[in-house]
Amino acid sequence: MGQKLSGWMYRISNGRGALSALALFLLFTALVLPGQSSKGNADSPDLSFYYTADDLYQLAEEYGASGRQTYIRARFTFDLIWPLVYTAFLGTAISWIFARIFSPGSPWRQANLMPVLGALFDYLENLSTTLVMARYPNLTAGVAALAGVFTLVKWVLISGSFALLLVGVSAGVWQWLRGSGSR
Repeated sequence: MGQKLSGWMYRISNGRGALSALALFLLFTALVLPGQSSKGNADSPDLSFYYTADDLYQLAEEYGASGRQTYIRARFTFDLIWPLVYTAFLGTAISWIFARIFSPGSPWRQANLMPVLGALFDYLENLSTTLVMARYPNLTAGVAALAGVFTLVKWVLISGSFALLLVGVSAGVWQWLRGSGSR
């Protein structure tokens, strides 16, 4: 399954597709993210690197009923789209660059799946935190404990995706400079 998805991402990741995904990412970041940030709570589990179940329940208490409803609504509007946007950008950009610096048999080419995994953990985080907020003050202990882990893994994968992109761009520039200097 992973190899098929990775291969499909390489097939769709031409220069135009990567630039379109970059433009969508930049527009979303400039136009949608600021408005979403102003609607939410300053403390959000989504923005934390890690939190415990107790931390999540504390936030649920601090939000109050209205704040919890706002949080839940954001998970089923903005947070359904945002992971798709950053995954499209990171996935196509990594695929486009890695296609130029790694041969087709290289295991590094499957690194283009990292943003997809990041989005998967983002959705798991959203589902678990939403369930906790919706059921509060009733406890959902197992789900609340997993939410912080999902968030941690999400951030590691998304940060890792940006790091892969940076390494790929650097390697591509290096190859280009070495190729230009030998002519």
